[in-house]
Amino acid sequence: MSASPTLPEINKVEPRWLFPVLDAILAFLAFVLGYILRYELQIIRPVLDPFQREFAPYIPYALLFAGILYVNYGNNGLYRTVRERSWLEEVTIIGNGVAFGAIILLAAFYAFQPLVTSRLMLIYVAALTVALLSSARIIRRWVLAYLRSKGIGVQRVLIVGMGDTGQAVLRAILARGELGYKVIGYLDDNPTKGEVDIGRVPGLGNTRNLRSAIRTHGVDMVIATLRWKHYDHILEIVRTCRQTGVEIRLVPDIFQLNMRQVHVETLDGIPLLGITTQDKFGGANRLFKRALDIAFVVVTAILWIPTFLITALAVRLDSEGPVLYQQRRIGENGREFMMIKFRTMVTNADQLRDQIIEDNNLDPRHPKIADDPRITRVGKWLRRMSLDELPNFFNVIRGEMSVVGPRPPMPDEVALYEPWHKRRLNIIPGITGLWQVSGRSEIPFDEMCLLDIYYIENWSLRLDIQILLRTIPRVLLRSGAY
Repeated sequence: MSASPTLPEINKVEPRWLFPVLDAILAFLAFVLGYILRYELQIIRPVLDPFQREFAPYIPYALLFAGILYVNYGNNGLYRTVRERSWLEEVTIIGNGVAFGAIILLAAFYAFQPLVTSRLMLIYVAALTVALLSSARIIRRWVLAYLRSKGIGVQRVLIVGMGDTGQAVLRAILARGELGYKVIGYLDDNPTKGEVDIGRVPGLGNTRNLRSAIRTHGVDMVIATLRWKHYDHILEIVRTCRQTGVEIRLVPDIFQLNMRQVHVETLDGIPLLGITTQDKFGGANRLFKRALDIAFVVVTAILWIPTFLITALAVRLDSEGPVLYQQRRIGENGREFMMIKFRTMVTNADQLRDQIIEDNNLDPRHPKIADDPRITRVGKWLRRMSLDELPNFFNVIRGEMSVVGPRPPMPDEVALYEPWHKRRLNIIPGITGLWQVSGRSEIPFDEMCLLDIYYIENWSLRLDIQILLRTIPRVLLRSGAY
């Protein structure tokens, strides 16, 4: 077994001193670029006094500005490793720090009355600093994502307890691969769970196996999701983790709720936990998502309609049979509808389906095979490019599907679902979704359901946009499509 990256190795990927030093350099560079814009290029207003062309008098203020940013960002936690923090949250901290630093510099200009001052240059410096520091954070995320895809800086996680809370943790880790966690398995004292694999996540037995699982699988972090009534058992898990030198995280088990449903208020210092019961896909949000679907179909019509016509001609010339293929699927809340696709298989493909599943030992809930003999020559190419799904836009127009959402299953697949699998049917299905951009056909069925449930619980406009943007390279690179 290859050794996994330990915490000291992870810190070598991004030393703690790196970004404070980089921010100081970029803040000084912003002063240099601001000086060039103001005095060399003379954008907006010309410089009348030639004495102001000297940069040297600005150096002390540039150093002061960099120092102010360092103190401000340190106090506001910008340099702490917070995986969950978004780029926009970092930009907010950066912007607030730059605004504070600019105010201090203006006060210094007023107090010391230097011969060389330029409020316009200070505006340039502030804008450039925000742009440079924010861009550095984007590049950082790209680099870390690349390193983590190579197994560098990834923390190997063991989940203890695979109830509702444990599944919520697993969903989040699977959906947010950029956070740098890899679940190597889970423990559960329920004999019907502990030995059962969930997708590619193996069950490693009961909690008595904790010490051996940590050593055998090179665990870096244990996430315990047990109910608080098992207090003594939780303490024993904490002691075992400390003795074996791994990190331990405890997930608060508040009525088995997604923590995004919980908000904290105070009553004269007494913390109050509020529970949000609003349906994310009800009322205005449902209308908003529907409006976005129609807008997307209309705006992209100039691209997909010509492609649709060319594809239809290719299907017609390639093999006998109809150009379009309609198949009964299960939509929102179990309602059936006819999904429209380009035909990519021979005309008797449905009759051969059961035999294909049996011959290739496929999961009947999600049967996918890389070299399906039923697929036509053009059909194989269409599937690789996902062009067979273009007619789904008609289902979107009819309100049966959305642009983003879980893929709709067939009735005989749903008949094999366990109760928790059916949660993926709680919303209108989509053309693309979190499962597709996370690996498509390479993702096992249970993991697909976990990703779909994560999407339902965490839906937002930003998440839909992220999925659409991630769909483009997936389609172009033909990742996991067959």
